[in-house]
Amino acid sequence: MEIRAERPEDHEAVREVHRRAFGDHGGVVADLVDALRRAEPDALSLVAADEGGVAGHVLLSRSLLDAPRRLVGVQVLSPLGVLPERQRRGVGAALVRRALAVADERGVPLVFLEGDPGYYPRLGFVPGASRGFRKPSLRIPDAAFQVAALSTYEPWMTGTLVYAATFWELDCVGLRDPGP
Repeated sequence: MEIRAERPEDHEAVREVHRRAFGDHGGVVADLVDALRRAEPDALSLVAADEGGVAGHVLLSRSLLDAPRRLVGVQVLSPLGVLPERQRRGVGAALVRRALAVADERGVPLVFLEGDPGYYPRLGFVPGASRGFRKPSLRIPDAAFQVAALSTYEPWMTGTLVYAATFWELDCVGLRDPGP
């Protein structure tokens, strides 16, 4: 399995990964990826591919941390998707590890995500509140709001995560009440 930068010819395969990986919400997630690509052409977008094609995808995009000293450029890991038949084989973990390594090489101090608290801690993520961070929406469950501190992180970098506009425009922040 090769972890590499996404190419334009991968776009439809990446859409299919997210459509299948996220079930009923897959179309929204695939649309989020397309919108983030348009808004931020230099976002870090990686695929896991082999002779069978694209098996997984991860995207890191720019956001801000509203820290007391100044705004700090950070990254948000969203989404991470792996084809259902390829899950539980290390594909997602390999994508996240590579994405964090590239972010660290680029001098990114922090990577945030909304995700499964049973999965991401083994990849270096901790609950955001435990490090002094505030989530950007009350709809994000506390345990799901997580952060990984990289080598350029400094202790004064605390505050509120501010998602890029694309997440808000597509209503992809936190959980919505499914209603009756």
